[in-house]
Amino acid sequence: MRKCPYCKIEVGGDLVKCPICQSKLMGEAEEPYFPKQTQQQRRSLYYKVQLFVVWVLVIAGLSADFLFHITIPPYPDLHWSLLLTMWLVAFEFGIMRQFKPGTGSARKVTWMVFITLIMLVITSYFLGFLPFTVYWIVPIVLIGNIITNFVLAMIDKKGNTMSYLLTNLFVGVIPYIFLYFFGKGMKLAWIICMILSVILFIGAVIFKGRMVLNEIQRRFNV
Repeated sequence: MRKCPYCKIEVGGDLVKCPICQSKLMGEAEEPYFPKQTQQQRRSLYYKVQLFVVWVLVIAGLSADFLFHITIPPYPDLHWSLLLTMWLVAFEFGIMRQFKPGTGSARKVTWMVFITLIMLVITSYFLGFLPFTVYWIVPIVLIGNIITNFVLAMIDKKGNTMSYLLTNLFVGVIPYIFLYFFGKGMKLAWIICMILSVILFIGAVIFKGRMVLNEIQRRFNV
C-alpha cells in the first residue's frame, strides 16, 4: 500500500498521487480498485487522431490557397480553402455530437443531416447550382433521413418513439410549408418528401401507438 509523505495517510489501489494534496505517493502499488476503461481510452485516441488530421487538412488547404495561390480552374476567383475549412469544421462538430452522452439516435442522425445540408447549400451557392440543390438534392436527402428515423422508431426499445415522430414531421412538413409560401412552386421531390413524412408518421403511430401514449404520459406527467 502506498503512503503520502505529507498527509500521512495510506492509499490503496494503484494511484500515483495523493487524492488530498496531489503529492507523489511512496511505496508499492496494489491491484487497481476499478478496471481500466480501455474502450474509452481507444475512442479518445481515435478522436485525437482524426482531430489532428482535420487541422492538418485545414492548414494545408489555407496555405495552398492563400500562400501558393492554387485555384480551381472553373472557379479562379473562388477561395476554395474556406469551403474546405467550413466542411471540416462541420464534420468535427458532427463528430462531437456523436460522442455527446445522452443524445438519442434521432437527434444524432438529424443533426448530421442538417449540418451536411447547410454546408451543401452554402457550397452550391458559391459554385452556382443552388436551385438544383434546394429543389432536388435537399429533399432527397431528407427522404433518406425520414426513412431512417422511421426504421429507428420501429426498433427502438427505450421508449423514445415520440422524438422520431416529431423529427419526421419537422423534417418533412415544415420545409414544404416554408417553400410553398416563399418559394417559386414546388418540385416533385419536395412533394414526395412531405407525403412520405405524413405516411410514415401515421404508420409509426399505428405500430407504436401504445408506446407513444406511454411516452407522452411519462414526459408530461399525465
